[in-house]
Amino acid sequence: MHKGRIKVYRLSENGKEQLVRILEPGDFTGELSLFNAKPHDAYAETLEPVELCIIQRDQMQQLLQKHPAISLKMLEEFSSRLARTEQRAARIGMEAAETRIALYLADLSEEQQQLTVELPMSRKDLASHLGTTPETISRKLSAFEESGWIRQSSMKTVDILDLDALLLL
Repeated sequence: MHKGRIKVYRLSENGKEQLVRILEPGDFTGELSLFNAKPHDAYAETLEPVELCIIQRDQMQQLLQKHPAISLKMLEEFSSRLARTEQRAARIGMEAAETRIALYLADLSEEQQQLTVELPMSRKDLASHLGTTPETISRKLSAFEESGWIRQSSMKTVDILDLDALLLL
């Protein structure tokens, strides 16, 4: 992806959307087609205007054979994605919704290297990403605000006032 943002998601049998990830400039997707020609069950939706670089399967395979360092960088990214996915699955299975939301805000703060964080997705998508509902996201953020741990500057901007409290949930 060169410019813009894309939401990658899957649909359950009952039509419920499960967010897989948000692609940002520099990210890539479609790598499964390099190794498997079967159709995939993920969907992509642009969140803003995008510019994409598209490489056909055979061209990419030739490129990887010619430049093995690219393969190693791709494997590094795959292992990082796998680790994040496993961590998220474990949190969804073992942690309460408020803990998942608190840890997500703490992770965003670390990633963005500041205490004022910009949510990279809508609350609906955030709920899907964290395995909860948009209503729960709103309720828990309001409770965090009432506790003095955060301040919601806007629907997308959250000021973290007490990072330690979030980490202890």
